[in-house]
Amino acid sequence: MTITLHVQGMTCGHCKMAVTNALKELDGVKHVEVHLQEGTVDVDYDETKVSVEKLKEAIEEQGYDVK
Repeated sequence: MTITLHVQGMTCGHCKMAVTNALKELDGVKHVEVHLQEGTVDVDYDETKVSVEKLKEAIEEQGYDVK
């Protein structure tokens, strides 16, 4: 399953890496693509292993707001 999350506060390469790494640590996340200009993150994941709430929590723990 693929979801696009709207993330506020990402401005640079470090932000992109922090969000990508946090999501990839979750079991069930297959692919992450961060779009800094749009403020979005596309996540391809296995919904039987990880929930949308867990995806949001991982991003929020890095200091970003998920809308």
